[in-house]
Amino acid sequence: MAMLLVDAFLPATLTVPPMTDEQFAEFCSEYPDLFFEMTAEGELIVMPPTFSLLGTQSGEVFAQLRNWARQDGRGVASDAATGFVLANGARRSPDACWTLKSAVANLSPESRSKFWHLCPNFVIELRSTSDRTRIVREKMREYIANGAQLGWLIDPQKRTVEIYRGPNQEPELREGIDAIAGEVPVAGFLLDLRSVWDPFA
Repeated sequence: MAMLLVDAFLPATLTVPPMTDEQFAEFCSEYPDLFFEMTAEGELIVMPPTFSLLGTQSGEVFAQLRNWARQDGRGVASDAATGFVLANGARRSPDACWTLKSAVANLSPESRSKFWHLCPNFVIELRSTSDRTRIVREKMREYIANGAQLGWLIDPQKRTVEIYRGPNQEPELREGIDAIAGEVPVAGFLLDLRSVWDPFA
């Protein structure tokens, strides 16, 4: 599917025909410098490459989560390049997330090597300067509605964290903090935010 995608107009939302997982993966491979998600309504979201600073901050968050996941042993951590197909049909790629190994074990052997059709148990998104707050908050609510038990929306510019817990709960805003502790399902995980707020300190 050939399209002219100009960075100056990104992020953008496009209407495209329905795609299978294989077609979506092939489409993404045609534009290796861009990132794609798809809404439950089938709209394609096209995002430019991550700004360098945000990529460094996102990498720090993932590294801490991955290191904890290895020690904990119950689940696996995934980074922003990982795609998931949610129960509502949306294709999403959280900046960092954690999934119980038992949930992955319930997938067929074939599907384990492709996009996992499940929602991670814990998701983290970092808000970039180009993200519209309303849109990224809707994405956080979508994760919760599709099975995530906990979500953190981190805003490095404002140094805030919004905590999303249940479908019927309003998010909790934390400000002026240097660390945040995980809750069920990632009780025991502690994210040191100092290296996220200032990666060069």
